[in-house]
Amino acid sequence: MQTILIVDDDPHIREVVRFALEKAGYHAVEAADGQAALVQFADLVPDLVILDIVMPELDGTEVCRRLRAQATTPIVFLSSRDDEIDRIVGLELGGDDYVTKPFSPRELVARVRAVLRRTATGLEAAGTAAPPVASEGLVTHGQLTLDLDRFVARWGGVEVVLTVTELGILRALSGFPGKVFSRDELMTHAYREPAVVTDRTIDSHVRRIRRKFSVVGGDPVQTVHGVGYRLGPCDPAAG
Repeated sequence: MQTILIVDDDPHIREVVRFALEKAGYHAVEAADGQAALVQFADLVPDLVILDIVMPELDGTEVCRRLRAQATTPIVFLSSRDDEIDRIVGLELGGDDYVTKPFSPRELVARVRAVLRRTATGLEAAGTAAPPVASEGLVTHGQLTLDLDRFVARWGGVEVVLTVTELGILRALSGFPGKVFSRDELMTHAYREPAVVTDRTIDSHVRRIRRKFSVVGGDPVQTVHGVGYRLGPCDPAAG
């Protein structure tokens, strides 16, 4: 039974979400504020976190920053604001999905299930074409290595911590090294379940990927202006 940590300062929302998750077969644990969430996370190491953005004292964005500093556990944001800027900020911080209030409990459970399925299956949604070098979930292209069984990415042997969605995007690109992916195609390959996203959402994920790899001197993604993205050469001079 997978454990879901629900973080929201509204007890009614926590109750509704917990009931829906438990009905779907998950073990749900609640936290009423950001500080309690960090404690619960350390104690339980949940499989996924449902995280409200707007909370007093320690808000969801700060909780996300602290969680991302130590783990790649999937995070689904909740927010009462449906502004695209808020959505992009949530994804920039490392969120895997974003649900606005008021929401359907069934939809939230479906989003949770989709994110967990992507994690459990190793994100093998990039098609049937063989990657450049692959062995039991290992993909290698120049300096880039993706270990899909362990959800680990490396550049020149140095680990780069990615979210599930970010790893899915790289898996899609590395599955077809010469192909230029439109933004819609990237999300189709990165998500096993249908997802409604904007071009800015895709760009946000790619910016995060580039930012993380730039720390170790790399950049695995090339922009094809007016079209989309493709896998770069991933050679030592790429960053």
